Amino acid sequence: MAIERILIADDEESIRWVLSKALSKKGFKVDLAGDGNEALEFFRKNTYDLAILDIKMPGISGLDLLTRFQEQTPHTLIVIMTAESSMKNAVEAMKRGAYDYITKPFDLDAIDAILVKAGKAAEISTEVSRLKDELKDQYHLERTLIGQSKPMQEVYKVLGKVAPSDVTILITGESGTGKELVARAVHFNSPRLGKPFLALNCAAIPRELLESELFGFEKGAFTGATERKTGKFEQANGGTLFLDEIGDMPLDLQAKLLRVLQEKEITRTGGSTTIPVDVRIVAATNQNLKDKVRNREFREDLFYRLNVVPIALPPLRERRDDIPLLVDYFIQSAREKVGTTALGCTAEAHRLLASFNWPGNVRELENTIQRAALLAPNPLLTPDDFPVLSEGDGETADCSLEALITNKLRNAIGKMEVQELNNLYEMVLHQMERPLIRIVLEKTRGNQVRTAEILGINRNTLRKKIQTLGIEINKEG
Repeated sequence: MAIERILIADDEESIRWVLSKALSKKGFKVDLAGDGNEALEFFRKNTYDLAILDIKMPGISGLDLLTRFQEQTPHTLIVIMTAESSMKNAVEAMKRGAYDYITKPFDLDAIDAILVKAGKAAEISTEVSRLKDELKDQYHLERTLIGQSKPMQEVYKVLGKVAPSDVTILITGESGTGKELVARAVHFNSPRLGKPFLALNCAAIPRELLESELFGFEKGAFTGATERKTGKFEQANGGTLFLDEIGDMPLDLQAKLLRVLQEKEITRTGGSTTIPVDVRIVAATNQNLKDKVRNREFREDLFYRLNVVPIALPPLRERRDDIPLLVDYFIQSAREKVGTTALGCTAEAHRLLASFNWPGNVRELENTIQRAALLAPNPLLTPDDFPVLSEGDGETADCSLEALITNKLRNAIGKMEVQELNNLYEMVLHQMERPLIRIVLEKTRGNQVRTAEILGINRNTLRKKIQTLGIEINKEG
């Protein structure tokens, strides 16, 4: 968007005339107001890309107009005109969000310079707005969180209310229920869209490294600190920091996190300077923090700081109505991610999937669907593509790949004689590698590059295994 329409508000007719003539000559559409009240009326009726306001006018002052315009149309760039004796007010105007200011008397070259700069700023603002709209569409709640069940509708209601604010959120729920997805939905539906979203799993990082990950460190803070490093708080400045598994954070770090929430500033490890940070905290846990507070394993004051708005995610077994939607979504995702030919599930497979307890929740369902979609011989998945589910009791069966392998190994080893158990480790590895590589090669029609990518191994490693294991490659089709 280029600068097209400009409002000039000044009680000096000569200034209005000079600016109007100069700007109109350059092709801008210009409206003139002789005082603050008239300028406000213009603003109510029209949309302006740029407004040049005198700081002192009859009726409403330029500063008050600036505040009102910022509230009504924040995209409009405001330039304040001030006399040399009013520099204090000019500084105040910049604090309130004015784009720039010029001092009287001024020449038209100064106005031209501001217009060039404002035009570039307007183009950047338009591009940022476009990107934000794209991100909002991409991360709309209905796109990131799949489900229409009543429990999920309640989650959506809370998210819709709290996402636009800066309130701290604590997400609770079992592993695999989608806590990070909710945190991302909060960020991408908030005014912080376009700013960083960073996630940190407090349980996955050793205690001695967690502090420096959060707060950064100064050069020489400890052995190996050869240069300064910024932490997640500084990296996420202006945006959102998602602290997963917050219940595993050590007590001494909990105290430091509490201070950040209270003071909005951090100190790097080994440093003494406080650094202001503007970060929204979204925390998550699969533990009962109230129990940890009672056991003095979690600070009570931090708990209440984090638990301003609690969001409890339901386990998949309590939202079975959403399973068909999730299954269809994950099949489509598998087609896009790993190039499967799966198109959907039969009614029998849908009933089978909906009947299970899913202890790993949505994550386990996604892994199960992706695995079946990759290995299934036909476009429509059937109960035969979920062998562990078919053998289970419909409520407590574990359909993970580990459970399948465990059952098969238990049966196979149970039938062996003790004298046959020599070198069992290598034998099992070879027997598992051969069918796995052969099946993926079949799915990729002999494409070794794609097969190596799917398996997550080097292409040369794959070539050696094909030779060692005596696997024939069928490139038909």
